[in-house]
Amino acid sequence: MTEIVLMSDSRVAAVPVQECDERLVDVRRNSPLLVDERKRQDSAGAFVYLREGVLDRVLKAQTQLPQGIRLLFVEGYRPPSLQRHYFDEYGDQLRADHPGWSVEQIRSAASRYVSPPEIAPHSAGAAVDVTLADADGRELDMGTRMNATPEESAGACYTQADNISGQARSNREILSTALTAAGLVNYPTEWWHWSFGDRYWAVMTGAYAAHYGPRDLHSV
Repeated sequence: MTEIVLMSDSRVAAVPVQECDERLVDVRRNSPLLVDERKRQDSAGAFVYLREGVLDRVLKAQTQLPQGIRLLFVEGYRPPSLQRHYFDEYGDQLRADHPGWSVEQIRSAASRYVSPPEIAPHSAGAAVDVTLADADGRELDMGTRMNATPEESAGACYTQADNISGQARSNREILSTALTAAGLVNYPTEWWHWSFGDRYWAVMTGAYAAHYGPRDLHSV
């Protein structure tokens, strides 16, 4: 079985960031991307922003999909404060379920589902949560709902999970093929999470440094 490198791995945190100062852009502007507005978390609509280079690659992936299938964009940029909230909330849940676990065990387990805030690709505008939809915008079967935890899905949220239907596996392969060809990398515990230019991307591709570090949306 291929090793799964988690976000909490020391190799990820050790990657230097050579910030390129590429801007965050609203994916809804001059873009054919289908956007799921249900993810809106704040009045600023932060979730619809991505680094320009990441958006270019997502749009390239869209062109690689079979006719009648579209990418459905669910979330891009995530403010550091919201990332911290998600990480702490899930950590508290794990701590309640596993009172004997050490701090490091909690951190590692939490990072299967939420990135540690200090290295989170979403807070760099480098990650995108996407799924597939048909021509009418109806989501395709991917085996689990997006953002399903490992606990609730019995591990079916893992990209290469074997406890999903053949149709769901085929749909995941379509998604993976298009996004990989466009230069993005997947976080293997979450079939929907893809990134480019962040520290995790650097580890998985062998790049010396990340292009993108944590970013303030107000610097757009």
